Amino acid sequence: MAATPLPIVSPPPPPLHPPNAATIRSLTAAGDHAAALRALSSLSSSSSPGAAPLDRFALPPAAKSAAALRSLPAVRAIHGAALRRGLLYDGPTPAVANALLTAYARCGDLPASLALFAAMPSRDAVTFNSLISALCLFARWLQALAALRDMVLEGHPLTSFTLVSVLLACSHLPDDPRLGREAHALALKSGFLDGDERFAFNALLSMYARLGLVNDACRLFASAGAAENAPGGGGGSGVVTWNTMVSLLVQSGRFDEAVGVLYDMVARGVRPDGVTFASALPACSHLEMLSLGREMHAYVLKDADLAANSFVASALVDMYASHEQVGAARRVFDMVPRGDRQLGLWNAMVCGYTQAGMDEDALELFARMEADAGVVPSETTMAGVLPACARSEAFAGKEAVHGYVVKRGMDGNRFVQNALMDMYARLGDMDAARRIFAAIELRDVVSWNTLITGCVVQGHITDAFQLVREMQQQGRYTYTDTATEDDGIDEEPVMPNNITLMTLLPGCAMLAAPARGKEIHAFAVRHGLDSDVAVGSAMVDMYAKCGCLALSRAVFDRLPRRNVITWNVLIMAYGMHGLGGEAVALFDRMVASDEAKPNEVTFIAALAACSHSGMVDRGLELFRAMKSDHGVEPTPDLHACAVDILGRAGRLDEAYGIISSMEPGEQQVSAWSSFLGACRLHQNVLLGEIAAERLFELEPDEASHYVLLCNIYSAAGLWEKSSEVRSRMRQRGVSKEPGCSWIELDGAIHRFMAGESAHPESAVVHAHMDALWERMRGQGYKPDTSCVLHDIEDAEKAAILRYHSEKLAIAFGLLRTPPGATIRVAKNLRVCNDCHEAAKFISKMVGREIVLRDVRRFHHFVDGACSCGDYW
Repeated sequence: MAATPLPIVSPPPPPLHPPNAATIRSLTAAGDHAAALRALSSLSSSSSPGAAPLDRFALPPAAKSAAALRSLPAVRAIHGAALRRGLLYDGPTPAVANALLTAYARCGDLPASLALFAAMPSRDAVTFNSLISALCLFARWLQALAALRDMVLEGHPLTSFTLVSVLLACSHLPDDPRLGREAHALALKSGFLDGDERFAFNALLSMYARLGLVNDACRLFASAGAAENAPGGGGGSGVVTWNTMVSLLVQSGRFDEAVGVLYDMVARGVRPDGVTFASALPACSHLEMLSLGREMHAYVLKDADLAANSFVASALVDMYASHEQVGAARRVFDMVPRGDRQLGLWNAMVCGYTQAGMDEDALELFARMEADAGVVPSETTMAGVLPACARSEAFAGKEAVHGYVVKRGMDGNRFVQNALMDMYARLGDMDAARRIFAAIELRDVVSWNTLITGCVVQGHITDAFQLVREMQQQGRYTYTDTATEDDGIDEEPVMPNNITLMTLLPGCAMLAAPARGKEIHAFAVRHGLDSDVAVGSAMVDMYAKCGCLALSRAVFDRLPRRNVITWNVLIMAYGMHGLGGEAVALFDRMVASDEAKPNEVTFIAALAACSHSGMVDRGLELFRAMKSDHGVEPTPDLHACAVDILGRAGRLDEAYGIISSMEPGEQQVSAWSSFLGACRLHQNVLLGEIAAERLFELEPDEASHYVLLCNIYSAAGLWEKSSEVRSRMRQRGVSKEPGCSWIELDGAIHRFMAGESAHPESAVVHAHMDALWERMRGQGYKPDTSCVLHDIEDAEKAAILRYHSEKLAIAFGLLRTPPGATIRVAKNLRVCNDCHEAAKFISKMVGREIVLRDVRRFHHFVDGACSCGDYW
C-alpha cells in the first residue's frame, strides 16, 4: 500500500530531478522554507522507480523550515510521518525528535515539546539544549535551570549553546544573583571562556548587565583580556563583545565609561559597525556632548555602508534632535536612500520634530510615511506624533486621531494610551484623560506621571498630589462617581521617580507652597534623587518661587553637577527678589566656569535682574556684548529686556529708539508691552497712547494692554478717556482677569478675591482688615486712590482698596500663623501701588516679614521697607 502524502502544501508539479534529503537541507539552509516543505511533500508521495525514500535525514531540516514558517500543522504532519515510518527515534541520535521538540516550541506549543521530551526513550546533549532553549522561549526560567541539573546528572556534555540559554535564564532571576555567579563558575570550569569563542562570554556580560551587576561585567571584560587584545580580531565575534560592553554601559546610565570603551575599541584596531554607533550615540545625548556626536557622524560618513544604514541614521537623528539640532537631524534623514528608510528612522525624525515643537513638520512627515513611502505607522510613531496633534493649532481633527488609533488596533498599547492621556490633558479634557488612565490594565510610573502632569498643567495641583499618594500606597485608582474602598484595580505600588518630582515641583512653585516642596525635597534625599541635575534645577526654581531664596541657593551649591538650566533658574531667582548685584555676579561666575555656556534665557534673566534693580549701565553693557562676547543673537525678547531697563529708569526716548530699530510686526509685542508699563510708571500719556495703539493692532484681545492705558488715564485724571478704553474692551468682548491672591497654611491653599466673601472665614478676615486699616491710617498711611480705575468719590475708592485680594490674604495669614512667622502670599497679577504701600505699614506694625510674590517679582517687606526699594 502506498504511503499517504504529507498534508503540508498543495501537491507540486513533477520535479525535473526527484528530491532527496540533500535537496531539503539545501533549501532550508538557503531560507526557502516553503520550497523545502514542498520538496518533503513530493518526496513522501513519490513512487517512481529510483526515487529517494523518506528517511531520518530529510525530516530535521523540514521541521526547521516548518518552525521558521510558524506552521504548527506542518510540524504535526512531520511528527505523524516520523511515527508512521518509525523514524522518530531512528539512528544513533534522536535527531528527528530533537528537531520536532524545537519546532513545537517555536510554533508556540510548549506542552507538545514537553510531552515529546517525556516520551523519548533516550536523550542526548542536543535534546537537553533544545529543551532548555524552549523553556527560555516561554520564560520558564527555573524549569530551564532544573533541566540543566538533569542534563548534568545524566552525564551529557555541556556546550556553549547550553550555557547561553542558562545565562539567559539566570539574568531573569534578579532576586538570586548567586545563580548567575554559579553559572559563571560553570563556564570557567567547562572552559567556555577560553580561546576565541565569544558567544558564552557575550552572554555572560549581558547577564551581569540585566542583573544590575555592571561592576562585575566591567571586571569580566577587563580580566578576560577583551580590553587588551580585542578577542576575535577586528571582525565578527570581537566587535560583538565590544558592542555588548558599550551597550550595557549606556543602558546602565554609565555614559562616560561607554564613551571610554568606544575610544579604547577604536584605538585597539577593532572596527566599529552599525550596532556600535547605534549603541554609543545615545551617550552623547545624555552627556550633552554634541561635539562627540559630530565626531561619530564624521566617522560614519567615511563608510558608505554605515552612512546608508537606517539604524545608525536613526541614532544620529535622535542625537541631533536631543541637542536641538533639528536641521542636522533632517539632513541625516534625507541622506538615507528613500527605499532604505526603516520605520525606526521615520519614528526618530517624527519624534525629533515633536520634541522641538515643530508640530506642523512632525504631522507633515507622519502623513508622508504611509502615503508616499508605504511605511505603516507603529505604536511608537503614534506615541511620538500625538503631542504634535495636541499642540498644533493648524490641526483641527485632534479627537479624530483617537479614532485612527482605535482603527489601527493600537488603543491597548500603554505608550499610545499615555500619549492620548497627555493629548486630552493638554486640551483641557481631564475626564477623557482619566477614562483612558482607568482603562490601562497595568499602569507603570509613566502612566501615573502622565496623568499627574495633566493635573498640574490644568492647575489641579491638589489632585496631582492625591494621585502621588495613590500610586505609592497600593497602586489603586478609581474613576467612578461613587468610588468605594473596594473599587479599582489592585496593583503593585509604584514609586515616584525623577520625572514625578520634576512635575510636582512646578506645582508647588505655582501655589507658592514651600511646605509641600520640602516634602518632595525630603523624598528626593531619601531615594537618592536629589543629585539628579533636572530634579535639582526644579528644586532651585521651586524654593526661589516660594520666596525661600536661601534654600534655593543651598540646593544649588550642593548639586554635584549643574547645567545651563540650573544657572539660569538661580540668576532669574536673584533678579525676581530684587538682588540684581548678586544675579550679575552669578552670571559672571557662570561665564568663568566650564559648567555651562550662557544662552538666550541666561541673558533674559540677567537683563531682567538689572531692570528690577535699576542697574541700567550694567544691563546695557550686557545687551551690547552678548553677541560679540557670547555668540547670542539679540532676539525680540532680549530687545524687550533692554526697553524695560531704559523704561523703568525713565529713559523713555532711548527705549522708544530701540523699538523703532526693530523689524515692525508681532516681534515687537513684548517691547511695546514693556514700554507701555514704563509709560504707566512715569505717567507719560502721549507715549503711552502710542504704545497702546500699536498693541491694540498686534494683540487686540489682550486685556492687560487696555488696563495699563486705563491706569495711565486714571492717574492723569482723564476719566473720559479711561471710560472710552473700558467701552472699547466691552465691544471686543475683552475682560480683565480678576485679581486673586492665595496663601498656603498647614498644607491647604486659601484663595481670596477682591471684596469677596466666599472664604469660610471671610467675615473674620474682613473684620481684622478693618482693624489693620484703622491702625495704618493712624500711623500716617494714605490710600493711593490712583489704583482705582473708576471716577467715584475718594471714600468709595478707599473702600474698594481696603479689600484687595492681597490685603485679605495677608490679614488671614496674620490671624492663622504664630507670632513672628513669615507671611507668604502669591498673586496672579501685579501688586498695586496701594497694596505695596499697605504691606510696608503692616510689616512694621506687626513686626513680621511679609513676602509677596506677584506675576513679575518678589517683594520682601520688613520693618516698613520693601526689598525692591520702591523701584518696581
